[in-house]
Amino acid sequence: MRVLVVGSGAREHAICVKISKSSLLTKLYCAPGNAGISKLAECVSIKAEDIEKITEFSVQNKIEFVIVGPEVPLVAGLVDILEDKGIKCFGPRKNGAKFEGSKSYSKAFMEKYNVPTAKYKLFNNYETALKEITNFNLPVVLKADGLAAGKGVLICNTLDEAIEGINSILKDKQFGDAGNTLLVEEFLTGTETSLLCFVNGKDIIPMESARDYKRAYDNDLGLNTGGMGCFSPNPIYTDKLKKYIKDNILDNTIRGFIKDNIDFRGVLFIGLMITGNTAKVLEYNTRFGDPETEVILPRLKSDLLEIMIKTRNGTLKQSDLVWSNKKCVTVILASGGYPQNYEKGKIITGIDTVDNDITVFHAGTAIQNNDILTNGGRILAVTCLSDSLEEARNHIYKNIKNINFDKMEYRTDIALTK
Repeated sequence: MRVLVVGSGAREHAICVKISKSSLLTKLYCAPGNAGISKLAECVSIKAEDIEKITEFSVQNKIEFVIVGPEVPLVAGLVDILEDKGIKCFGPRKNGAKFEGSKSYSKAFMEKYNVPTAKYKLFNNYETALKEITNFNLPVVLKADGLAAGKGVLICNTLDEAIEGINSILKDKQFGDAGNTLLVEEFLTGTETSLLCFVNGKDIIPMESARDYKRAYDNDLGLNTGGMGCFSPNPIYTDKLKKYIKDNILDNTIRGFIKDNIDFRGVLFIGLMITGNTAKVLEYNTRFGDPETEVILPRLKSDLLEIMIKTRNGTLKQSDLVWSNKKCVTVILASGGYPQNYEKGKIITGIDTVDNDITVFHAGTAIQNNDILTNGGRILAVTCLSDSLEEARNHIYKNIKNINFDKMEYRTDIALTK
């Protein structure tokens, strides 16, 4: 089977690693890919959001299956265009991707179908938001309605911070049109967990759980990022909690999809806040999470390409997913200044000196004159599969010392067991 993976991050690298091992694969392409992916796939210099060129390439190169990694092409309707041309895709159509493309749309859906979530209010007007923010308990959460690369959420501990956040989203347009509508949401306490699920059009089939670290710095300080590290499984995910999530979140979500005629086929990634044996939904995303993918896929024993095809064809069953009991940890190496301003083009050294049981997934990397260069905010995801979280964690941090680029930053507390 001729397969095209769309995207250029560590998520897509992790997908390509798994896909490359499938007996169903005859040729693997990636658009645009990165330095790491280029060792597994033929990379084509087409941006992930260039719908027209991806479509043209897929038709000309007789692509039989397209796996869409990032959210932007999904929200733009890439799957609709390709499927309408007879090219099978893994990923939701536009009406499914809207659950990530608009947080207000998601929240309205959750309310309609009794999916537990935080209380919220929507604002389009800057003056009204400023006037009403005093009615909310602190801390309070501000969210840009549209896509903001995982950075459109501000947690405000004081009224001054909330006012500053309203200014940056609604007035200064920090997130552009994504911030035309502002969600002000109650702050939920508990433990965050990520649950990625395959959705085959009629069933939601959970993968293994994971725990993501959003904040830029140790002890959950600094700005929100796309994710600075992750581990799987998340020990908080008990059988009692699984039952609560199935009964109240997964079942209500798929009931809503079916009732609203949303034929969702792909990954639904649910951000959850856990309190005891109950959970509330923080957000829906409509693709593999990043960095969650880097810790979940190494634990998957099944053929990923086969699973994706079955998901798209509506035949995937829970028994198709076979998981390793091993634990997996990933630590992100980022450019200094991320998630705000950072430089590109720094030479990366030491990737090929890491131990054999360490996998380095490339995120923001490029090749120039045989050098691997930084080409984004998050650069590498250093990953280890081991018998315990502690073993995996210690092994990663030992190997990170071998890797270097100018102004490299990373958190030192990923998967730290207290």
